[in-house]
Amino acid sequence: MKRRVFLVVLDSFGIGYEPDAADFGDVGSNTLSSVIKSEFYHTPNMKKLGFFNLDGVEVGEKEENVAGAYGRMREKSRGKDTTVGHWEIAGLVSEKPLPTYPDGFPKEILDEFSAQTGRKVLCNKPYSGTEVIKDYGKEQVETGALIVYTSADSVFQIAAHEDVVPLEELYDCCRIARKILVGEHGVGRVIARPFTGEYPNYVRTANRHDFSLVPPADTMLDVLERNGFDTISIGKIYDIFAGKGIQKSTPTKGNTDGIGRWFEQQKEEFDGICFLNLVDFDMLYGHRNDVDGYAKAATEFDEALGKFMVQMRDEDILIITADHGCDPGFRGTDHTREYTPMLMYGKEVRAGVNLGTRPCFGDIGQTILDIFGINEKLQGESFWAEVRK
Repeated sequence: MKRRVFLVVLDSFGIGYEPDAADFGDVGSNTLSSVIKSEFYHTPNMKKLGFFNLDGVEVGEKEENVAGAYGRMREKSRGKDTTVGHWEIAGLVSEKPLPTYPDGFPKEILDEFSAQTGRKVLCNKPYSGTEVIKDYGKEQVETGALIVYTSADSVFQIAAHEDVVPLEELYDCCRIARKILVGEHGVGRVIARPFTGEYPNYVRTANRHDFSLVPPADTMLDVLERNGFDTISIGKIYDIFAGKGIQKSTPTKGNTDGIGRWFEQQKEEFDGICFLNLVDFDMLYGHRNDVDGYAKAATEFDEALGKFMVQMRDEDILIITADHGCDPGFRGTDHTREYTPMLMYGKEVRAGVNLGTRPCFGDIGQTILDIFGINEKLQGESFWAEVRK
């Protein structure tokens, strides 16, 4: 029997700070609690799947007749960024945190980068992506130098005006940085951040591109591919895994586009996994402290979710989760160390099963291997036996 698993990551949709949040400066963060206060928040379909019944969730109305299985996921990796979160969902725990640069990148790294790209560097500090082009965009346009900045995450970000540094050159600069940033300086992602417009009204474009570190070991995707199953990604999943274990990839230009591609894939015949990331929660709303924008995105997804569930086949399984938090109502604009939701639905999934708090995001990846009858071990424990009818 062909089986299709749809794994959806609501990028940054945390549900409350984790016990070790003090190590990350995130005590008190709770993405869901911040977002649900907005008048634009309405997620009745996620409610049906047990979203407000999850351990520790003290907002929203509990569902008396939960339609699927649900659990709260705790991150085992030492990090709170996109790369580490997705890798762990796919069964690869990062015991050692990826390097971060609160004081900027070392001189020797930037000197090598400038020598190889032929362009000077501006900024070299942690910065908000929208603020950095306000403060350095004019100089970038006038000089042709590259704006290099970082955040609390393990990222090396390069911003340039598309009329000054053509997109392909900017991407080549990112590839150069990716080759330099290995070993002790192996950041999770090098990110192209192109912008357009006239000073002082610069705007970032949709031509962002991530150049990720290659996962250091096999993930759920590699195992599925090796066992003859289809591995399909939508959104930035391909970038996060540096293409490893992914057979077919569809890039997106935000949540609305991603949701549209998700529905398109639902019409397709395949035997394996469709892995979707909806990035706008994090990129457009969490990092910009936009509570209402985040709430509207949640409402848009929930409306789509209701339609998607109706159209599911008997053998389909849907899993919804997140990779970290990014509380738009919390101080600062960085990711937050939070528990994430796991909502699971399908004709073969028992209704109303509360899995409690799971100790590792990797339980999802191991469960997916179990669903496909693959007897290989990742870093995680399957809960398929607990939820299967």
